[in-house]
Amino acid sequence: MSTGSLYSVGRPTPGPARPLPHARAAVPLGLRLLAAALCGLLALTLTAAVFVRTYAGQWLDGVLLPPAQSGGGYEQRTTLVGPAKTVLATFGNPTLIAALLGVVLLVGVLRRRLVAGVVGVGIVVCAVLVAGAVKTELPRPDLRIESSTTHNSFPSGHVAAATALLLALLLVLPGWARRWLAVPGAAGVSVIAAATMIAGWHRFSDVLGGVLLGVTVFFLAAAALAAWATDHDAAGGSAGGGLWRRLAEAAVGLVVLVWALVVVVPGLAASVQRGLLVAIVAVAGSTMFLVGAVVFLVRSTDFAVPRAARSPAQPQPQPSTETRKVS
Repeated sequence: MSTGSLYSVGRPTPGPARPLPHARAAVPLGLRLLAAALCGLLALTLTAAVFVRTYAGQWLDGVLLPPAQSGGGYEQRTTLVGPAKTVLATFGNPTLIAALLGVVLLVGVLRRRLVAGVVGVGIVVCAVLVAGAVKTELPRPDLRIESSTTHNSFPSGHVAAATALLLALLLVLPGWARRWLAVPGAAGVSVIAAATMIAGWHRFSDVLGGVLLGVTVFFLAAAALAAWATDHDAAGGSAGGGLWRRLAEAAVGLVVLVWALVVVVPGLAASVQRGLLVAIVAVAGSTMFLVGAVVFLVRSTDFAVPRAARSPAQPQPQPSTETRKVS
């Protein structure tokens, strides 16, 4: 007779092993996006505090973007001033802005994500309004720095609007399209950011603050939408297909990076001063990183708001028990 048992008394016989829950599933998407929004808000606050309120920050802004030696202002002495002003005039056209917002809504409607489209438009409007309010209310002290003025231009409204427009499109697009739009979209935002500095409209800190503002507003709106919407956070697709897709995306990103290092940076170095070149490269790198963080966090989330719960189905009538058997 057996003197023992393999299992304790009262414990059920163990069934097949269950896989451990995915690490990302432990934290809801809404909380992850809210944490990212708080990080963006902290980075935005620190950027304003350092570059606007401290001597070292104002001095660094002046080194990266020195004022013009003649005529006043910060417009840079380079052949790129004309193209930069053209870029800013084109992007600042209200008709173009309205058309881009219409595209966001249209994509939301076509994908049956109208709420996400409306939220995307709200992200752009909110970013522009907050940028204008901060520029008006944030004081810039006179710290007796020769290359600085008391005029506050933090953060850049143009860059905040461009960043918010890109992220609004990412909000309504499916996961696979977000990854393909991220690199050219971040490059477009970087071009607008560089144009504002070349034309002397904004300092380096203003441009960085505009990108951070757009990203922060997006994360706040996306966190609220994720708490309301149905969270489709599955990876989707087979492992083999996902591997080949990621390899293709990495190859495209590598090609773009090499092209920028070989073609764009040397061309800029020959046309602008060293400080402005450092500022443009730093802003472009920050934009790429932040947009990549957005794509990573929402990579497979569809932001689909569930329909209103339907009324419970009426109980089906039970067959009568008084039916007689047919003889």
